[in-house]
Amino acid sequence: MAIDLYYTPGSAPCRLVLLVAAALNVELNHKLLNLRAGDQLAPDYLKINPQHTVPTIVDDGFALWESRAISRYLVTKYGEGGDLYPDDLHARAVVDQRLDFDLGTLYPRFAQYFYPQIFAGAQPDEGLYKKLGEALGFLDSFLDSSPGEYAAGPKLTLADLSLVATVSTIDAAGINLKPYLNVAKWFELVKNTAPGYQKANGEGIDMFKELIAKLKGKTEL
Repeated sequence: MAIDLYYTPGSAPCRLVLLVAAALNVELNHKLLNLRAGDQLAPDYLKINPQHTVPTIVDDGFALWESRAISRYLVTKYGEGGDLYPDDLHARAVVDQRLDFDLGTLYPRFAQYFYPQIFAGAQPDEGLYKKLGEALGFLDSFLDSSPGEYAAGPKLTLADLSLVATVSTIDAAGINLKPYLNVAKWFELVKNTAPGYQKANGEGIDMFKELIAKLKGKTEL
């Protein structure tokens, strides 16, 4: 039975779940929500997820939200013993650290810098831009010290799928990644090696770019 996924493709957290499902070859029943129209506030959806966030999955009656929690759940249920979430204690701890870094540092710093410009017409904040650059520098150093080409070692893991959903969003926003040589190299690697990357992440990135162009046009009037 396919898992219901409530999502919007422009969202980096939603694209993480799509990437994980593609890597595990897990079938999803896509249920698109239009957040700007308020679909997430519909009574039927609030019964599933009272926090009214995306992504949310329903797997045989079991509802779960928060993209990293969903990712760990999917790997534990459908990919146990695989490379995405290694069994080795230290290797898994590094994956978890990278996931938490993405959730608590990298993605929030991007959101704090960029979204006010797009959704509220704010001017770029130099201080927030520097904080985002610092976070990208942290990621660059993680990759430099990694014992392999990927974010947490020699093989593709959940860490890479989470981080690439964020980094591709940063790139789509027009932020230059070239100063971060390790990030730029890793980004190309993951785009070429993550299973089903274009459909799971690339298509949503294209939609995100279209949204940026549309909203920029409105704020510049």
